[in-house]
Amino acid sequence: MSNRIDEIKKQIEELENELLEEFKKKQKEFFYEVKNRKIKFQKSVIEDGKSMLIGSIKYLSSFSFLVILTIPFIWMMIIPAIIADIFVTIYQAICFPIYKIPKVKRSDYIIIDRYNLFYLDKVERINCLYCEYFNGVIAYVREISARTEQFWCPIKHSQPLKDKHSRYDKFFDFGDYKRYREELEKRRGDFKDIKE
Repeated sequence: MSNRIDEIKKQIEELENELLEEFKKKQKEFFYEVKNRKIKFQKSVIEDGKSMLIGSIKYLSSFSFLVILTIPFIWMMIIPAIIADIFVTIYQAICFPIYKIPKVKRSDYIIIDRYNLFYLDKVERINCLYCEYFNGVIAYVREISARTEQFWCPIKHSQPLKDKHSRYDKFFDFGDYKRYREELEKRRGDFKDIKE
């Protein structure tokens, strides 16, 4: 069984490498390159994209009045996102060294780059900034939570999850009490697959 798991992991690695190659092809297709996390588009592409810009008023008028009324509810959620970002960062800074868990690199999850796209109007840019921050915080919190769960309670659920976090495959099967008791300490510290 362990050999089959290793085979599947190898296939996943190969697919991840293939995915990276496809991303590089996309960069060529849309005439940009990424160097040191900075994106650079060709000048002709920027000019063409800017010529297709629509104004913020026209953009907003494409939505119904009810959709416009929901905007404050969306933006209210930025407050808990900021609070979560601050608190999990503090939690990780204090607890992860004690637990000997590798820290989650915030910049791997909260990537702020779309808000600056030349073909977006001001409202679209602000919306992109909000979404990339908010979703980045959720992903960052999830990874910190996943590593914490591996340390404290690495047991799979009795039913399949719709979306597993990154550490879930390291967990014990539901009901496998023997392995849980025999290997708990080992699993708690099994973070060698994380590249820092």
